Amino acid sequence: MGFYDRHILPHVLDCVCGLAPVTGQRRKVVPLARGRVLEVGIGSGLNLAHYDRSQVTSLVGLDPGSELVAIARRRAQRAQMPVEFLELEGEAIPLESESVDTVVVTYTLCSIPDVELALGQMRRVLKRDGTLLFCEHGLAPDPGVVRWQKRIEPLWGKLAGGCHLARDVPALLRGAGFAVELFETAYLKGGPKFASYHYLGAARPR
Repeated sequence: MGFYDRHILPHVLDCVCGLAPVTGQRRKVVPLARGRVLEVGIGSGLNLAHYDRSQVTSLVGLDPGSELVAIARRRAQRAQMPVEFLELEGEAIPLESESVDTVVVTYTLCSIPDVELALGQMRRVLKRDGTLLFCEHGLAPDPGVVRWQKRIEPLWGKLAGGCHLARDVPALLRGAGFAVELFETAYLKGGPKFASYHYLGAARPR
């Protein structure tokens, strides 16, 4: 990791991912988490304020970015929110199969290198009646926007921690063996169209 990735990018991501429109999306999905929760890509802990503590029995936060996790640890301490942090990749989740009631993934599927493998791991650790809650940006429905997404993506990924602009989130979930319920799909107001088409919903193991 270079200086930018280690010292600048974590604070840029924390700032951008904490903007009001994005926070509004988090508020729609994170409070639905129940039981033993695994948050894949906990990042700087921006979801911690939105969990319904009366419904969450334990929270495991997984993220490979030690700089972001350090911010999340401080947020958890301030919020007095017990979290078991795992500084690991989403492709290798060290939890037992069918041991988690809810997986939460927000603004993460865009940046996991082997996203299919990671989704397979999430499905493995979910109980048969468990739920994966997601809020992600991805492939736009408009061909003109998609062309820009694919044109910009190589440079964007280098600046934004490996973020992919044009991943088809529902298709990826279905391909990993989930039944998908979309709550909302829309362009988020205030951002560039190439990075602001959002998918929000729930997925359950088939």
